Amino acid sequence: MSVRRRTTLRAVAAATVVVALAAGCSNANSGANKGGGAAGVLTLGKPDGPQTNNSNPFLTTSAGAVLGYRHMIYEPLAMTNMIRPTEKADPWLATEWAWEDNFTKVTFTLDDRAKWADGKPLTAADVEFTFNLLKKHPALNGDGVPFDGVAVKGKQVVLTFKESQFVNQNKIIQTFIVPKHIWEKVDNPETWPNRTPVGSGPYKLKTFTPQTTTLTATPTYWNGETKVKELRYTAYNDNSAATTALATGKMEWSFVFMPNHKQLFIDKDPKNHHLWFPSGLGVHGLWFNTARKPFDNPALRRAMAMVVDRKAIHIQAQATLYPEITNPTGIPLPAGEPFLAPEYEDATTKPDVAGAKKLLAEAGFKLSGGVLKDPSGKPVTLTLTDPAGWNDYITGLAIIKDNIKEIGIEAKVKTQTAEAWGNDVANGNFDATLHWTNSGATPYDMYQNIMDGAIVQPIGKSSQAGNFGRFKNSEATAALKEYANASSDAARTKALDTLQKIFVDQAPMIPTAAAPIGAEYSTKNWIGWPTEANPYAPPQHTQRTALEIVLNLKPSTK
Repeated sequence: MSVRRRTTLRAVAAATVVVALAAGCSNANSGANKGGGAAGVLTLGKPDGPQTNNSNPFLTTSAGAVLGYRHMIYEPLAMTNMIRPTEKADPWLATEWAWEDNFTKVTFTLDDRAKWADGKPLTAADVEFTFNLLKKHPALNGDGVPFDGVAVKGKQVVLTFKESQFVNQNKIIQTFIVPKHIWEKVDNPETWPNRTPVGSGPYKLKTFTPQTTTLTATPTYWNGETKVKELRYTAYNDNSAATTALATGKMEWSFVFMPNHKQLFIDKDPKNHHLWFPSGLGVHGLWFNTARKPFDNPALRRAMAMVVDRKAIHIQAQATLYPEITNPTGIPLPAGEPFLAPEYEDATTKPDVAGAKKLLAEAGFKLSGGVLKDPSGKPVTLTLTDPAGWNDYITGLAIIKDNIKEIGIEAKVKTQTAEAWGNDVANGNFDATLHWTNSGATPYDMYQNIMDGAIVQPIGKSSQAGNFGRFKNSEATAALKEYANASSDAARTKALDTLQKIFVDQAPMIPTAAAPIGAEYSTKNWIGWPTEANPYAPPQHTQRTALEIVLNLKPSTK
């Protein structure tokens, strides 16, 4: 029997709360036949613009990751549910797993049936190779798991660690497994585009263009027959184009921000158009590049956090679709209430321009003629960047630009392609950008993603593991480590309280909204989607559980 992560009282309380923002129904005339689309095709996509042919499953900037199709080709050892993080994971390539010695050892037993799409068996040697690959190449180890010992014992694989992996359990069991017989021939897997990917999943890459990627079902998939015979991923140029595709039925599954989702989507076909936006314990927010001056000054960052109008962002930028952030710790409420440190239980994010000006003056900044100058006398300016077409983010940046103008900061908004933006964020080539964080069973994952000094990369080197803002604070790094290695709930609570204080005082990023793991979808051709009543997975197709959703879909009989 597999052993799942132990949870604190706080984690259990938070896991019982799932925020469902909206529910509706799906699709206009798609030209598809009844009983499951045109010849069993499911159409899906995102407003991320043209993609480069790259199916490396470990690179978050690859087309496979951006569009989400890597989850249909490569499979994990077990499947977890992000909106029900304390539930037992579903066995996948592993039939069972067991943790020992305070989470410093885990043993996986593999499913004998598993095989690769080219017909070769998937063995313990493949799993051993995969973990050693991630251990050898940090750029592929996006979760920053400190892999140590990797050994094979018959049909089992044993991982050992120098420290407790309490906080990394889900990350480890969800690792994509790749075939040794293919990847061992790759000279530089960190940059390999993997244009003819071979995985153990139910789909193979059929065709790739910058606009559309098509996957076709593998007839010999080891885990059973699939009802969906073909997946077509389209990369739309912007939210407007993707919204139109959803409204007309050209696209059946996506995650697209809509300023008026009822009018633009649901009302186009109330019988079939649906959306569901459950929330986890992650956030969207304005990340600062703390390796650039003057954004290395915490007083400046905190002052900006004090004047950002989250309510305006919630209403104007996010059309109330994403839950509002009301606490300066960034912890989404009400789900995160059990985690709040006592000193922040009554704290709010109401803008305080006067307080921000006072803080800046005390830190040596001078406001003269409406222009803020840093302690060296240089005017404070910055560029706010995000992908063109991401309307919610771009509107949010415009609001932030106006907000910080009140304390004398001049900003400009720059848009990029999603691919260029993703590369710039990873490499630290930005001043400030709206971006999301990781989510987990507790706020640890969010804070670790933002503040962990152990995963900081120098400017110019891709930071796949997070901390895109290159934030360095030894106390935060120590508190994260203490939380991860704690052997009691009290010790974890103390460490988390410390992290909240550092986050508020140092402001490495400004949280602007809770991060929903949502999607729009159609039931005209396919049924079996996760819902608030049946939350077996978050509905977003860029998550690992998208595979579970596709395997659960059946042709509609409407």
